Amino acid sequence: MEREPMRIREGYLVKKGSMFNTWKPMWVVLLEDGIEFYKRKVDNSPKGMVPLKGSSINSPCQDFGKRMFVFKLTAAKQQDHFFQAAYLEERDAWVRDIKKAIQCLDGGQRFARKSTRKSIRLPETINLSALYLSMKDPEKGIKELKLEKDKKMYNHCFTGTCVIDWLVSSNSIRNRKEGLMLASALLSEGYLQPAGDTSKAAAEGLSDTPFLDLVDAYYYFPDSGFFCEGNSSDDDVVLKEEFRGVVVKQGCLLKQGHRRKNWKVRKFVLRDDPAYLHYYDPAGGEDPLGAIRLRGCVVTAVEDVPDSKKYDINNNLFEVITADDIHYYLQAASPTERTEWIKAIQTVARTGK
Repeated sequence: MEREPMRIREGYLVKKGSMFNTWKPMWVVLLEDGIEFYKRKVDNSPKGMVPLKGSSINSPCQDFGKRMFVFKLTAAKQQDHFFQAAYLEERDAWVRDIKKAIQCLDGGQRFARKSTRKSIRLPETINLSALYLSMKDPEKGIKELKLEKDKKMYNHCFTGTCVIDWLVSSNSIRNRKEGLMLASALLSEGYLQPAGDTSKAAAEGLSDTPFLDLVDAYYYFPDSGFFCEGNSSDDDVVLKEEFRGVVVKQGCLLKQGHRRKNWKVRKFVLRDDPAYLHYYDPAGGEDPLGAIRLRGCVVTAVEDVPDSKKYDINNNLFEVITADDIHYYLQAASPTERTEWIKAIQTVARTGK
């Protein structure tokens, strides 16, 4: 019986149409021998497939000056396919895996990620649920801290290094490599949650291991009361980030109107339950002016948008494309803030209700 190709990576990317200069979000699946793309994640049949045998990849692709984080896949028949990621790390992760898949095909090898599982066998006596309770013990468990990073204050959390140190000191593991595997299992089962960009990127597959043994990688217990405080783009607003159904991010952004195409400042509030991005009149008012449904959306950075020059709008722009193919154009105050909004919206779109 023939083995089904391994799924290496999957997620939403924006893909350029093959006949027209239109860009639409697609659910893209990287297999060992090709790339399939679907109109929606739930679809059973792909809209198309690009074989990887004899293909080449080019990144960064500068063919479209207004679009950032684009890479080009050229099939064996010299047909070009263009994909756009939401941010630099995501594009590089896709390119890295596609390159490796092509190399494996050309060399007649199977695709395999670097993994510590090859050399480490966890003790069969490990009980993750019991270990979690021990980690939370008020006296002998991992101490929850208040940590500061990138002008944000993370409450009720701890570092990845603290977790591995505790596992070693409690004789739960034999070495730090084994600790990485055990901590990754705790993360996978939801006993630990990532806090901050560094640990979240690793958990999403942008690192060799899902869990990081680093002092600047933060984690928290899911029922710990974790929240993050920091200054939002609205100087008078204090951001309180709670990851269980409250506010994930808030602040002021410029938004382009759908009818008149003019730009106005709006206060945006991102919530994960339900997965909506509400916007308000910054002058006041409890009722939102509107909302962007995020479930199944794609968000990506752009260099230019329709009618932006007319209103002298440039830099730090990003686009949200909903599952219903409605396009929203927004502008952040800085490149860093744009990246923060993109990653926050991506997370809510993927995990929100």
